[in-house]
Order: sequence, then C-alpha cells, then structure tokens
Amino acid sequence: MLNINLSIKEILWIILGIFFVILVIIAVLIFDWGRKGEIKVSSFEDCIKFTEVVAESYPRQCNYNDKNYVENIGNELDKVNLIQINSPRPNQNISSPIIITGQARGNWFFEGSFPIILEDGNGKQLISSPAKALGEWMTTSFVPFSAELSFNVPETATGTLILKRDNPSGLPENDDELVVPISFSMSK
Repeated sequence: MLNINLSIKEILWIILGIFFVILVIIAVLIFDWGRKGEIKVSSFEDCIKFTEVVAESYPRQCNYNDKNYVENIGNELDKVNLIQINSPRPNQNISSPIIITGQARGNWFFEGSFPIILEDGNGKQLISSPAKALGEWMTTSFVPFSAELSFNVPETATGTLILKRDNPSGLPENDDELVVPISFSMSK
C-alpha cells in the first residue's frame, strides 16, 4: 500500500495545477471553435458566397475584408483583337450539345476551320472538333464561325473550352489559343 503524506499546502498546489490545466484546455477548445466559424475566402467564387458586394465590371470583382477577388474569364481580354466568342460566354453553364459561335481573324483559320477542344476540370479532353468559317476566311478581317460539340457529362463541375489557332506549320511561334472557363450542367 502506498503511503502518501501530503501537507495542505501541497494539496492546494496540486488542486491549483489541475485547475490551471483544465482552464488551458477550455481556452484552447473555445479558441478552436471560434476559428471553425471563421469565413475562409480564397477565390472570387468564395467571395460572392459571403458578400453581396460585386462590382459589375468585366470581369466582375468582389471585395471581402479589404481583399479584391477577380472573376476568372480566361484570356478573353488578351485575345479580343484576334478572336471573339459570342456563345458560350466565360463561366456559362453548358450542356450537350453546345453550339459555339463567334468571329475570328482570317489568319486564325486554315482551310476554313480551326480546332476546338473541350476539357473537364482535370484537363481531360472530352471532345475535339473543328469550328467552320461562315464566310470567306482568306482575309485579315473578322470572319464568323460556328461549331457544335456533343459530349458526355463529365465528373467535374467546371471545365475549359479551348479555341486553338490552326497551325499547319507546327511551329510553336504560330500557336495561339483562346481559353474560356465554363461550368457543366451536371444533369444526365
């Protein structure tokens, strides 16, 4: 049998120590619970979930906690003098079949067409098909184009539509593309 002889002073120190440990545990739990309630905003999509203040500029912008988040519209503004897409618009919800329309400079085409690629959110190619010029393409002016893509509903909610400049030379300096982020209608 254990024989423990403790003075009142030692017992009070033990009780005080146990009480201190309990207080620290309670403080940590309260701090951790408070952190779980914090809103974590790291993208434009997160920002619009937690605030109603969205600047209707192009691209749209959202401000939260003095930080500005800009909507991803791909590289549309960089390519506006070469190719313009009318449908679908960036971040538009699409389903199969989708009709793609717009206009591109004649040198975007080769033999009256250029490739369009649809990828899922993981970069997996769903389909590739040519867009066809709807007018005389041997010009430096804008020429309307159209394409229709049929695809199976992917596993990801978002994806990318890529309109590639036709490059029969294969030279990298002649490569170019318009990248358009899209969302998939997930109903089958």
